[in-house]
Amino acid sequence: MAMSERKEASTTSDIQAVARVAEICGLFGSNELTAADVAELTGLNRTTAYRYCSSMVAAGILERGSRRGTFALGGLMLQVGIRALNRRRVVDIAPAHLRRLRENVRLTAVLSLWAAGRPVVALVEEDASRSIMITVRAGTRLDENAAQTHIYLAHADGDAMAAALQGLDAEAAAKLIADVDLARRQGYALASYDGGMFGAAAPIFDENGICATVAILGAQQLTDLSESSAALRALRATADQLSEELGAPVGVRSA
Repeated sequence: MAMSERKEASTTSDIQAVARVAEICGLFGSNELTAADVAELTGLNRTTAYRYCSSMVAAGILERGSRRGTFALGGLMLQVGIRALNRRRVVDIAPAHLRRLRENVRLTAVLSLWAAGRPVVALVEEDASRSIMITVRAGTRLDENAAQTHIYLAHADGDAMAAALQGLDAEAAAKLIADVDLARRQGYALASYDGGMFGAAAPIFDENGICATVAILGAQQLTDLSESSAALRALRATADQLSEELGAPVGVRSA
């Protein structure tokens, strides 16, 4: 084989490998898959599927899942996703709103966007006015217990809810369904986390529906979380202001 032909064959092989990696990435949302799952969905044999998954773990594209033998989207994909999400208009206009919210309630304010089947933290306005600061890192992929997840699922289609329920046991699934239903009825979501912390979230809409969530984080014992509390009023007002700027119809705003 001539040198040019070998180079062309190598380039073709590289392109096919990139296409295969992209195909495998597209299989993952919030779900975790085994190499056998990947093989079945792509038509690869199991050994080749496992080699792809292992190589993608080494590159940060995938990571080991919570169950033995499973894989999930890795940190590199989340970083790339955040960069893409940061091009959205809501990320451009949200910082000033988050800053005012943080100043008004003395709590950390957070903007999250939906990516790969989960809310992903895009912006964080940290409150450092107290002796203990409660915060979250930008790029964090939130789980089914997060208030932001409940808000998104309350306004998403049935496919998103079905995907979120995959892999949950009966008790966890029932809790998620109840939390999402409550968020839908209230127009906001509250969630308790380990260590006495809480998250409260409200939806942000544009002309196409829900596009983001705004949330506050803090310590439960230091914050009034009753329905008419100043913290929740400020949270929902911020969500409404952002929705208005994004051109959402009045009828779909949270208030």
